[in-house]
Amino acid sequence: MTTLKELAKLLNISVSTVSKALNDSHEISEITKRRVNELADKLNYKPNRIAQQLKSNRTKTIGVILPTVTNPFFAEVLHGIETSATKHKYDIIVCLSDESLTKERRSIELLSNGSVDGFIIAVARESQVEEQTTHINTAISNKIPVLMFDRVVNEILCDKVVVDDFQSVHEATEYLIKKENRKHILLVSNIEELSVGKLRIKGYQKAIEDANLKSNILKLSKVDDVEKHIHNYLKNHPETDAIVSIDHITGIIAINMAKKIGKDIPKDLSVIGFGYEHTQLLSSPKISIVHQKAYEIGEMSIKLLIDNLQSEHHKIETIVVPSELKLGESTK
Repeated sequence: MTTLKELAKLLNISVSTVSKALNDSHEISEITKRRVNELADKLNYKPNRIAQQLKSNRTKTIGVILPTVTNPFFAEVLHGIETSATKHKYDIIVCLSDESLTKERRSIELLSNGSVDGFIIAVARESQVEEQTTHINTAISNKIPVLMFDRVVNEILCDKVVVDDFQSVHEATEYLIKKENRKHILLVSNIEELSVGKLRIKGYQKAIEDANLKSNILKLSKVDDVEKHIHNYLKNHPETDAIVSIDHITGIIAINMAKKIGKDIPKDLSVIGFGYEHTQLLSSPKISIVHQKAYEIGEMSIKLLIDNLQSEHHKIETIVVPSELKLGESTK
């Protein structure tokens, strides 16, 4: 295998300069970087990762713990994390908690043995509901940086990347009231026990209260027959003229159930859900969404965690990625 010394000899520069050029150091000119990288590619140079880790005490690997990847939001965040990590020459190890406290705790314990430099976590449903997050604090106390996104625990002192969940739902509900003159707005929730769900419900309630309207919330659990519950609600409450869904799927289900009982969308019923751009392709008519900008959340999470890893005096931050109301065909 080609070594740094051999590259340095062929280029007639120091080993240190070659190393810095390969690591894209600002100390090295672009011309030198190009010469070094071109020769490294030509000779198929591969860095000795074990030697690098021993020298820097870094693995250049980040542990990513997600509740699921079947939710398109988390899949898109992961896409942003992976793309941005690659740009920064980091690898990622992905673990799925499957909403389980036990699996989340085991993943952190497993990777805290020196396998990763830090963690990016969206907290599992069970961890949040049972308020059991000691395992996350243990990692932080062991000097392993942690960044939380989306589902966060405010009491844990670490970097966070979030959407303004309260404001995004407040604005969506306010749009239905002021722009579409809707009076009987139903909020559908299957995440009310999560931090994001609680904030979104509060945003809805504030907009309803400000307009002196009646709050209507349909709370669903993971085991509920969602289609049946939404279908029955709409059938039994024909006055309902708008729905705000605070998760990625119940808004689309609401459109299907409304059409099934003969409602015209958006003439009879307006629907706004949560999601990202591709979500609008999953329903007919295309659903209006609160666009969470999941890819950007992933990118920002990597940037902030790497800033922490590379800084001696990192200041804990919470970054709010602004969401956007993207109107489709399910609103007027």
